[in-house]
This record gives sequence, structure tokens and C-alpha cells, in this order.
Amino acid sequence: MTEEITPEIFEHLVELAALHLDPAQSEYLRRQLNNQLKAIHELEAIPLDTRVPPASHGVHYLPETSPALRCDAWQPYPDPGGILGAGP
Repeated sequence: MTEEITPEIFEHLVELAALHLDPAQSEYLRRQLNNQLKAIHELEAIPLDTRVPPASHGVHYLPETSPALRCDAWQPYPDPGGILGAGP
């Protein structure tokens, strides 16, 4: 399999991101990105049952198994001056 991120494409991406990398760092990062793309393609090739709905995670959050949401109430810190005094 050919590399998807060629040295030319990688240099263009580095330029767009305004990164300063030495040649060894560039080659290492380019290889790592290509390895990650290869792993993604391997995962994409796994056949999935079409009856399984897509999810962003593997845990189902059902009302009967999930803890109740906590109350999101603001509480003032008792000594804000102490925190501010610790800064420069």
C-alpha cells in the first residue's frame, strides 16, 4: 500500500500549520500519521451488522442504568483574594 501522506503533502500541511520541524521530526511524524491512517482503513474494512445503529462510543446510556444528573449550581469560592494573591 502506498503512503497517503507523501513528503510533498506533509510539507504542505506543515506549512499550513506554521510548524517548524527538523527533517527527523518531519519524517517521524509523517510515518506516524500514515500508520494511523492505515489503522483507520483496517477498522473501516471490518464488516458491521447494518442493524446496529452508529454510536460515538460503545456504552449505552439508559435511564435505568445511568446516574441522575447533578444539579449544576454556581457556588462562590470562599477566598478569591487568596487565589488571586498567589499569582504574579
